[in-house]
Amino acid sequence: MPEPSNTEPNEPSVEGMDEPAEVVRDRVIRLAFGGDRGRYEKFIRTIREAIPPDVTVIMRGSAVTGKRWRTEIPFDADGPGTSDIDLTLIGGEMVKLFDVHYIPGLHTAPLSDDHPDASVMLIPLRQALTSLAGRPVNIQASANLLQFMRDVVMSQPYLIVIDADAQSDGAAPA
Repeated sequence: MPEPSNTEPNEPSVEGMDEPAEVVRDRVIRLAFGGDRGRYEKFIRTIREAIPPDVTVIMRGSAVTGKRWRTEIPFDADGPGTSDIDLTLIGGEMVKLFDVHYIPGLHTAPLSDDHPDASVMLIPLRQALTSLAGRPVNIQASANLLQFMRDVVMSQPYLIVIDADAQSDGAAPA
């Protein structure tokens, strides 16, 4: 995965978008957390407390871009709380915590309403994050190699909310 450039600790970074990371993070807070920065920061802390320090966490999808990828339907077009948050855990052997894989050993199915048992170990984290966000949270895992391919080949935008290498996250400094 490419390293973000010029990021200070506790600052988010973004890939695949022309906007600054702070603009994207503020959009995520506005759309997915009703503008409540404190709830967003608690969401990030909850993830950080549940995962090993060698795991990078990215957020992708309409919470990041403001619209669905294929249809361009706006986030929460069907009403408040109807769009989900998509998280991908990268590295740290997180793929081993999943029982359902799209590509064994490299990319998992998301722990979601469609795959509620994809990772029994992460069900409590998903429940906590869904409660904090007030909307479904989907969690999947990918190997570094696959994330690099999605980034370079597919140009899928994402926000790095916890960077294992830089020890930065999308929360404001304490």
